[in-house]
Amino acid sequence: MRLRNIKGSKEVIAASPYVVQNPEDYKGKWSELFHNNHPLHIEIGMGKGQFIHTLASENPDINYIGIEMYSSVLYRALEKQTAEEKPNLYFLRFDAKYLADIFAEHEVDRIYLNFSDPWPGNRHAKRRLTHGNFLQLYRRVLPMGGEIHFKSDNDKLFEWSLEEIPQFGFRLSEVTRDLHADGAVGVMTDYERKFFSEGKSINRCVATMVDWTEPENDTALSQRISE
Repeated sequence: MRLRNIKGSKEVIAASPYVVQNPEDYKGKWSELFHNNHPLHIEIGMGKGQFIHTLASENPDINYIGIEMYSSVLYRALEKQTAEEKPNLYFLRFDAKYLADIFAEHEVDRIYLNFSDPWPGNRHAKRRLTHGNFLQLYRRVLPMGGEIHFKSDNDKLFEWSLEEIPQFGFRLSEVTRDLHADGAVGVMTDYERKFFSEGKSINRCVATMVDWTEPENDTALSQRISE
């Protein structure tokens, strides 16, 4: 995706009450920001925010945090929140590889990964949000039974992820390679609506965290992590 720079977006983000500027200060106490103890769901790489804004509207008893690295798309998410404020929704301009710096153990109940960059080629595998390095990071912030909801239009990334995810202590369920085969299902992202209108198949699965001990001296696993 080509990102168009929006003049002034960084300044708007820095001044917005909907963007947490100091997320490290809330580690272990995000409930104080929301003034309640409701479950916390996050979306990593939320793009323009249509998906998470809709979820926040439909589920007022769940707290949501949308995480996005790029100012130009976070700016668009802010436009939605400014036009129709949801008190259970905040945003972060943040790199997900530092997730454990801002969330304590068991603090996040669910993680959404929607249409993440596939980063083709072995050289870039570590950047995929379903790579073992990220999965181990998710294990640090999810509780036992916590979930990752993953959707992708990229068939190669999805099949690769179906192999990767179970190796790091997650049980797969609700695996489908054509989510909307019988009509629209659930909340859609902007991209998903476009793909649906074009008849493109959407892959989806749920990964639930289970008991897992990293195998000692597992050469194959170590190699996957280091790839």
